[in-house]
Amino acid sequence: MVWMTGNRACLSLPDRRKMNCRRTFFRYSRLATLFSLSWFRSRRAFKFTKSKDVTLFEHDRTRFFRLLSIFCGGQFVFWTYLAQFAYTGLRDTGGTKEKGKTKTPSTATTGLAGMWSFEMNLGSNTWRYGFTLGCLTIGAGIVGLGALFCRRSVSKVVLHQGGRMVTVCTQSPLGPSQGRRITVPLSHVACHAHRQETTSFIPLRVKGHKFYFLLDKEGTVNNAKLFDITVGAYRPL
Repeated sequence: MVWMTGNRACLSLPDRRKMNCRRTFFRYSRLATLFSLSWFRSRRAFKFTKSKDVTLFEHDRTRFFRLLSIFCGGQFVFWTYLAQFAYTGLRDTGGTKEKGKTKTPSTATTGLAGMWSFEMNLGSNTWRYGFTLGCLTIGAGIVGLGALFCRRSVSKVVLHQGGRMVTVCTQSPLGPSQGRRITVPLSHVACHAHRQETTSFIPLRVKGHKFYFLLDKEGTVNNAKLFDITVGAYRPL
């Protein structure tokens, strides 16, 4: 029923309710259509993985890691040589007593004023062993950090047939196929940051490994949608 009030038409209460129901129906039907399309796309992506393996990410940095290996090796040789020189070259310059007379010790000083000025006997056992151990620690630390970065940099991510297993391949200075290969279930892999939120690396977490695996943003993501709903999704591990 419609009442005319001036030039405007007023609907009765039952007609208003019908119109509101129609608007609500069309609104929810649009949401259901969008949801069904997204669900269909994800299902189609998973059906595609049933037929063959899919390479989700790949990035070959063999040349960079070869240069990094040469740099780490050179640093290790340098610090090892410095440690060997400190152990064999430094001599004790402390004073000794000869025929009841005390000789003046030929020691070095810091050259600073006040309380920071003190004598240093660089040939004593404390300085000699400490300097040698420090040089060896620095050399080993540089090699260890280089090896850790190489073993945590990802060269390829493969989603196997069926979409349940994932293989993560790491970089190697010997070539892209000589790196470490880790095959785990998809539920054991998670990204703790979206690929569009990071600036340089995508942190990938694999269950059972302490540190993150790094995916370089300069690499190629072959199937972005499939990557986001599989390996790139966040999962509590």
